Amino acid sequence: MKWLYGAVLAAILTGTVQAQSVVATGDLGLVVERASGSLLLVDQSDRASLARIEGLGDLSHASLVYSPDERFAYVFGRDGGLSKVDLVEKRVAKRVIQSGNAIGGAISDDGSLVAVSNYEPGGVRIFDAQTLEMVADIPTGSKTIGLVDAPGKRFVFTLWDAGETWIADLNSEEPKITRITGMGTNPYDALITGDGRLYITGLFGEDGLTALDLWQENPEPIRVLPGYGRGEAELPVYKMPHLEGWARAGQEFVLPAVGHHEVLWVDGETLAETGRTSTHGQPVFAMARPDGRQVWVNFAHPLNDTIQVIDTVTKQVVHEFKPGPAVLHMEFTPRGNEVWVSVRDAGKVMIYDTRTFEKTGEIDAESPSGIFFTARAHRTGL
Repeated sequence: MKWLYGAVLAAILTGTVQAQSVVATGDLGLVVERASGSLLLVDQSDRASLARIEGLGDLSHASLVYSPDERFAYVFGRDGGLSKVDLVEKRVAKRVIQSGNAIGGAISDDGSLVAVSNYEPGGVRIFDAQTLEMVADIPTGSKTIGLVDAPGKRFVFTLWDAGETWIADLNSEEPKITRITGMGTNPYDALITGDGRLYITGLFGEDGLTALDLWQENPEPIRVLPGYGRGEAELPVYKMPHLEGWARAGQEFVLPAVGHHEVLWVDGETLAETGRTSTHGQPVFAMARPDGRQVWVNFAHPLNDTIQVIDTVTKQVVHEFKPGPAVLHMEFTPRGNEVWVSVRDAGKVMIYDTRTFEKTGEIDAESPSGIFFTARAHRTGL
C-alpha cells in the first residue's frame, strides 16, 4: 500500500503548490500615484497595499480599465502612454507611447480591443488588447473626450471642437463610423448608462447637456436642462466636473453642475429636471453608492478638503466631513459597504464605512489620485 500512500501524498502536495500559486484578483484594485508615475496594488478586504508598480510615465489625470478576467489593467497616461499592467505578476507587461497627449480610454465589451482618446494629435486610436499593436486610427481633427465602450464592440466619443459625437463600430476590419452633429458647444465629458442605452455629454460652452438614445437606429441629440443656469451670475470654474456611469441613483441621474455650488437631479426616463441640492462648493465627482441610496460628492479647489453625503430620497445633505487636504477621488467597494478616498496632500488613501461614516482604515500612498477596483471589469462604461 506504500505506493498508494505515496500517490495520495504527492497529490496533496501538488494541490497545495497549485493552491499557493493561484492569485485571486476579484478583491484587488489599483491606486494612481500621479507624482511618482506609479500604481499602488491594493487589497480591499484586507485594507492593505500589496505592491508598488513603477515606470508608467506621466499619470496626471490618468485612468485605467480592466480586462474581463481582471488580470490586466490598461493605463492611459497624460503623456500618451498606454501601459498593460499584470496584477498577478505585479509588473508592467507592455508599454507604448501612442500620442503626445491622451485623456482616457475604454475596453471593448469582448475585451479584445483597447481605445485611447487623444488631445494631441486628436482622434481615437485602437489597439489589440493582447499585443498593444495599433489596429485602427480614427483622426477627427479635434480633441476627443467622453470615450466609452458600448455594447456590440462599439466605442462612442465626442469632439470638443466640433460638437459632434461619433460611434465607431469595430465588427469589421475597417471601423464603421456614425457621426452625430449638433451635440452642443464644447462638450467636456460624457457618460454611458450601465445598460448601454443613454450617452450623455456635459456642455461647457452653453447651458445644459445633450443625450443620445443608442437604442435608436439613427440617434438624434436630445437637449437636457437647456435653460439651466440662465440669468444666474457665472462663477469661475476651478475644475471641470467628471461624468461617468455611477451618476445613476435609482430612477434619477445626479450630475455635478458646472461653475455652480449644486448638483442636479434628472429623471432617468423623461430627462426632465427633478431637483437641485446646494453643496459646499463646485462639485467634481457626484458618485452614487452601488445601491443608489446615497450620493457622495467632493469639490474643486479651494474647498477640496470636504466630502458631503446626500440622501437620494430626500435630496438633502445628511453628512459632511473633512478627510484632509485635496480629496481627489472616491471608489466604492462593489457592494458599497465601504468607500476609499484619495487624499493627495496627506499622502493617504482613507477608508470609511458608508453606513456609520466611521473611518475603518488608511493606506500610505504617494500623491494618490484615481482609485480603481477590479469589479469595474464587469460594468459598461467603466
